[in-house]
Formats: sequence, structure tokens, C-alpha cells
Amino acid sequence: MMPSTKLCTEQARQEWTTVESTRATVRPPLEEPPRRYGWNDRNGKNVESSSRLSEQADPDPRSTIHTSGHNPPPSTMLSTRLGLSPLLHSSKQASSALSRLAVPRTTSTPLPRLRLTILPSATPRRFCSSHTADDKDRSKKDITMYLQETHDKVFENNKSWAAEQVAKDPDFFKKLAAGQNPEYLWIGCSDSRIPAEQITGLQPGDAFVHRNIANLVCNTDLNVMSVIEYAVKHLQVKHIVVCGHYGCGGVKAAMTPKDLGLMNPWLRNIRDVYRLHEKELDAIADEEARYERLVELNVYEQCRNVVKTAALQQSYAENGFPIIHGWVFNFRDGMLKDLNVDFKTILKDIQKIYNLTN
Repeated sequence: MMPSTKLCTEQARQEWTTVESTRATVRPPLEEPPRRYGWNDRNGKNVESSSRLSEQADPDPRSTIHTSGHNPPPSTMLSTRLGLSPLLHSSKQASSALSRLAVPRTTSTPLPRLRLTILPSATPRRFCSSHTADDKDRSKKDITMYLQETHDKVFENNKSWAAEQVAKDPDFFKKLAAGQNPEYLWIGCSDSRIPAEQITGLQPGDAFVHRNIANLVCNTDLNVMSVIEYAVKHLQVKHIVVCGHYGCGGVKAAMTPKDLGLMNPWLRNIRDVYRLHEKELDAIADEEARYERLVELNVYEQCRNVVKTAALQQSYAENGFPIIHGWVFNFRDGMLKDLNVDFKTILKDIQKIYNLTN
């Protein structure tokens, strides 16, 4: 059973009396170089003292000790300042007496309270350095463990997926190994939330996929130009889909009139889309609606850029395919919106200048 508050208070008072009597009988404190100690008065003002530890009655039920710099541990310092002997240093009598002073009091006579402040020295946070190093080591271990777990998770999922496919079709991977014959070329945004196969229900081998920031088709980008060339001439895809999405960070950044460093040349293509449709966009008062309309216009302009390529014009003239589609994905409901791009009309208008057929 825990002792009552009254009993604890009485015991603390007796131990404190023992400390006071020991202070009177044991040798006086050794002379030592002045140290930057101080105590706080009732107004919170710090008063320096290099000779003794000041005592005061404080209504605050807590006794606070502030430490920093190269100062000695508070327990050693307190016993030294009280004039206690080395024998008393090794015992817990002094610390017990001081700690029991913090017990809530029910008597009307207030017990003395000690408040010690050790002022900062030239080298702060000495006592915290080891804890900081431990925290960093623990953080590094946590990160290493997390990286290993996320790495292993992919391979575990891969095993489950492969087993599931074999269970559905034992010849599934034999068919994949035989080669690809995709129907679609998908040019989409790099956003991780828009996996082409999942949102369209397509299977492995159905779509040849290229993704970049804001689903751009730039004639100076050899990557996307090579993808279109290979998909049209060698894979002979029947559909080319340019798919954007509402909430596109690339389009949002392009609407921000400030320097974005290395992104400037890339986003300039979207800003040029805004310039081409400036009157329509500026007429939209609602900023979110104007943002979503720019997403749609960007998809439309990238479809036009696909039509400008020689690979598409020549394949369509010879084979009647591929045809171009402009879609936008909506995160709010998971649905694709068909912008109904008029491919034939665009091709006819473009070939007034960009006629690259033989």
C-alpha cells in the first residue's frame, strides 16, 4: 500500500532535518573556483551566485533544474553546494530528501523549494550529444529496415502474381515469351496513381506504354519520338492514346509564373498551350475550372503533335491506322473522359504545312 501524503511529507521533513544537521556538523564545503550558477526569483529573473545555492519558498509544485554546457551532474553539484560529506554523496539520503519535497502538500506550512539554473557555457548541449548520435543511428537502422522490407514486398507480390496467372492459364508466360503485338500505344503522365493497364482493364501485352511528366509529345524529345516510331512502324499499333488527368502537378506548375529551374524547358510546352488558348482560359473565372480546362487543352495539343509525325501520317496513308484518341482520367470517380478528338480533321488541317507522306 502506498504511504499517505501526510506520511510522505513528514518523512521528507525528517530527512531534510537530517541533511541540515549533517551540514552543521560535517566539515565545511571545500573552496572551489566560482561557477556560473544562479537562481530565479519570483519574477523569473535570473540572479548569478558563485558562493552558495539560494533557497526560496516557491508556490510552484515543481523544482526545475536546467543543465547545459560542461557543468557537473546536478546530483554531485547539489550535495557539494549543501556541504555534504563524500559519504553522504554516495548515499541516496540527500537525493531522497530533495525528491520528497515535490510531494503534494496538504499542510498549511510551505516546505522550502530549490530552483537551480546552470547558465550556458561555451560548448552547449554536451549532455545531449550522445542521445543525438543514438537517435541518428536508430533512425538509420529504421530506414535500412524499411528499404529492405519494401524491396522484399515487391518480390513477394511478384511470386503471388505469377502463381495466380499460371493458375488461370498454364500457357500464360509461354505466350508472353513468344513476343508482343499490342493494339494500343499509351502516352500518359508519370503520375504513380494512373497505371494504364489497371484503369483500362488491359492485360500484359495489350499496350505499349510511354510516360512522362504531363504526357507531353515534343518533337525535340528523342525518347517519345522513338517510341512513336517503333510502335507505329514495327509494332503496328492500331490506336494511339494520349491520356492526361485532372490534378496534374505538371500542368499546375506551368500555371505558376515563377522560375522552376531545370523544369523550365519542359514546362514551357504547357505554357505555350496556355498562350495558344489564352482568351478561352482567361475567360474562365474559377481557377479550378480553368486549371482543368488547361489539362484538357494540353491533351488536345499533344494529340496534334502526334499527328505531325511522319511515322503516323505515312502509316495512316498506307494502312488506315493508327488513329488518335485524347482521354482524361478523373481521380474523383476513376472514370476516363473521351475528349472526342477529331483525328481526320486535325490531320487534314495539319497537312497543309506538315504533309510528310511520300
